Amino acid sequence: MRAGWRLTEHAPLRSRNTLGVDAQARFLLELQDLAALPAALALEPLRHRHWLPIGAGSNLLLAGDVDAVALSFDARAITVVGADADAVLVRAEAGVAWHALVLWTLDHGLCGLENLALIPGTAGACPIQNIGAYGVEAGEHIVGVEAWDTRAGDWCRLSRAQCAFGYRDSVFKRQPGRWLITAVTFALSRTPALRIEYAGLRHELEDMGIEHPGPREVAAAVIRVRRRKLPDPAVLGNAGSFFKNPIVPAEVADRLQSRLPGLPVFSGDAADTRKLSAAWLIEQAGWKGHRAGDAGVSPDHALVLVNYGQASGAQLLALARQIAASVQQRFGVAIEPEPRIVGASW
Repeated sequence: MRAGWRLTEHAPLRSRNTLGVDAQARFLLELQDLAALPAALALEPLRHRHWLPIGAGSNLLLAGDVDAVALSFDARAITVVGADADAVLVRAEAGVAWHALVLWTLDHGLCGLENLALIPGTAGACPIQNIGAYGVEAGEHIVGVEAWDTRAGDWCRLSRAQCAFGYRDSVFKRQPGRWLITAVTFALSRTPALRIEYAGLRHELEDMGIEHPGPREVAAAVIRVRRRKLPDPAVLGNAGSFFKNPIVPAEVADRLQSRLPGLPVFSGDAADTRKLSAAWLIEQAGWKGHRAGDAGVSPDHALVLVNYGQASGAQLLALARQIAASVQQRFGVAIEPEPRIVGASW
């Protein structure tokens, strides 16, 4: 181990991806000191290689071995870097576990991230796919992302606008490997502005007997729902929701809803678009609870692909493709994966 980092050749990644896929990386760089990143990048065996930040491995499907440098940030500091009468700026280093960050903000009387409780992953990974749940997206609260720009060979800081956040999307996702995110700054509030309009969340709060929730109660409700619906990756390999909810033109949604009265339809990313429930489409196509060998779909949630033990990444990818083709054929709607697929194309 060198000062600030540890480098391993032919590193196993099974324990570093929540789907539990057995794969290995040509190199694994574990970085404890963010300032040491440029020196580590200059190491002779790592020059001119592709980089794969893996975070907690909760948004990855490894379709095979990784002929790249897997990068794990172990720096986990959380600090307040600015404040006024209401807003507080919180900086989290890339290695901070996401749920731990949410709990930290609640412990410090800050709100904004409570709807995103219990999402697996790290703070450094959250901007890449602009994680979201229960009507809230992380990008709404991100004001700055610190990263190493591999193209320019220098440090940079991207503003919210430069991150180009979209639904499960960002500039980091569209240009994989260019930016190695080292820290993220969030703007949070001391004054609650709760978002509980999401039907499942409101019903959960009612079941808990809470009429006037605060941020902690909202987070508790989210945790209850997620634990009930989503399998624990430590028990059953999964990457959470595997497919994005498709966004379609409003007229397409109207035609589908007239033919399929039970289809859930939500507001899209523009006035003339609508978001459809991928889980509903997949379940109606008959895939919920499906199993082929050790690759399957959770019997509790149709969006969740699971590894019952020894499924390979290629087998999970083949199943995902079959599901998407089935939904396309039956409903005329294309669905796409949320996780980054490494070693193959969609």
